[in-house]
Amino acid sequence: MKNENIQKVIFTGVMAALSYVVFTFLQIKITLPGGDATSIHLGNAVCVLGALLLGGAYGGLGGAIGMTIGDLLDPVYIVYAPKTFLLKLCIGLITGLIAHNLGHITTETDSRKVWKWTIAAAVGGLLFNVIFDPLIGYFYKRAILGKPAAELTLAWNIASTSINAVTSTVASTAIYMALRPALKKSGLFFTIGKKR
Repeated sequence: MKNENIQKVIFTGVMAALSYVVFTFLQIKITLPGGDATSIHLGNAVCVLGALLLGGAYGGLGGAIGMTIGDLLDPVYIVYAPKTFLLKLCIGLITGLIAHNLGHITTETDSRKVWKWTIAAAVGGLLFNVIFDPLIGYFYKRAILGKPAAELTLAWNIASTSINAVTSTVASTAIYMALRPALKKSGLFFTIGKKR
């Protein structure tokens, strides 16, 4: 058990590094009015993948740390780092809850059921983000940052978050289903949750 926890911490670090790299270097940044920006990226896919592979807490933490560091090192996004950490952690927790507590994807042997629950988990975590990222972002900009252009950027944030959700769902599901047999064969597949 201790060895598995150490492995999960190591993999959490790998997911944090991967989400940072994907978010920071593979994004399409769109400049918005008032000196703000939004971006199209697959950082959320890494967060979801981490939750599918490691469980909600470890996976969410990996994605949250990686993308928060990405925000902290970007002069435009630095003020959004606390919001990013909270939202990405929630993506992981929700994805993990659906995948492991409801779908039991690590103990399920029917690949069709695993595939369906993997999609459901990714959609659940990313749907949360589609709703709450623009909403919390709007109130964060208005109340905390005092940005008057919050209304102008809201539609752009909804659009980019929706695009990110669709592409991240497809990418994370495909990568998880491809990695699952290889990780099982190599002995690096974690069984998460109780067996049914």
